[in-house]
Amino acid sequence: MSASVAPHRPVLVSGGAGFLGSHLCERLLHAGETVVCIDNFSTSSRADIEHLLAHPRFTLREMDVSELDALRFERVGAIYNMACPASPLHYQRNPLGTLFTSIRGTDNLLRLARRSAVRMFQASTSEIYGHPSVHPQNEHYWGHVNTMGPRACYDEGKRCAETLCYIYSTRFAVSVRIARIFNTYGPRMRLNDGRVVVNFICQALRNRPITVYGDGRQTRSFCYVDDMIEAIVRMMDERNRCHGPINIGNPAEVPIVELARLIVQLTGSRSSIVCRPLPKDDPPRRRPDISLAREVLGWQPGTALQTGLALTIHDVERRLRAGRRRRRSAAAVARDASVEGARAP
Repeated sequence: MSASVAPHRPVLVSGGAGFLGSHLCERLLHAGETVVCIDNFSTSSRADIEHLLAHPRFTLREMDVSELDALRFERVGAIYNMACPASPLHYQRNPLGTLFTSIRGTDNLLRLARRSAVRMFQASTSEIYGHPSVHPQNEHYWGHVNTMGPRACYDEGKRCAETLCYIYSTRFAVSVRIARIFNTYGPRMRLNDGRVVVNFICQALRNRPITVYGDGRQTRSFCYVDDMIEAIVRMMDERNRCHGPINIGNPAEVPIVELARLIVQLTGSRSSIVCRPLPKDDPPRRRPDISLAREVLGWQPGTALQTGLALTIHDVERRLRAGRRRRRSAAAVARDASVEGARAP
């Protein structure tokens, strides 16, 4: 399937250096698109798009989407809004920045979509369901969110972003596609991301205790990144007439303690599992009803959890080894400099 793109114009991917954004940029380039990636690198890494920088159809602009000037930015062929920290560890460090990325940033991109007369994809989140009283969660459920809690900067920012999309769609005829993205994992997750999959893998590979918050019976549903990108591309296809919101995720529900045990098994780790107090407002269960995605996109995830975890473990292990080599090299350089300094007259 090919996305609907205005001819001879680049596709804009905000947050394009992030975990999902970098994979999306790759997919769009592979499909023959010209891609403009914008990112402020607040939580992303230039290393994740280093391999794209020499591509003749890829341009990187380091900027904050909340400061984008829709009147001065060139017209684009389509917009994918992937910008916003998604890890509680990161989005709670700068709650105002997180909130403004979702609200001001989304408004700026919607203005650009209106000016360019193009379709826009909005990456929303399962977090808009909050502490759900309905299980599994479908798109008709309005959610149960604490507006005064530590997660509210992300949850409420994304809820407001959906409202902005609704207003621009109904008042200004901007074509918007909204996906409520559930837990996603895979290669290129930040090693200090704070999210459960990469936390467990790093702890297991280092043979450190695996930290499970609560009793471990709380559940999540994990979707491999390639499956997620496929769904996103299908949502932007010109044949898709459903604006959303559409739940995108894996309906296979996994208790967190079982995830920890599986990662210990796959890594051959000697790690034990230890429990810590559950953070405030951490939802006890999370599982998408993807009936709508199956119906309108013909999509469902195809990567088994063990397969996806094995690929992710390989990627994390490679980066940990590279980090150790860099540290040893830096230490050797420092020792040599110290010796030379001591020898100097």
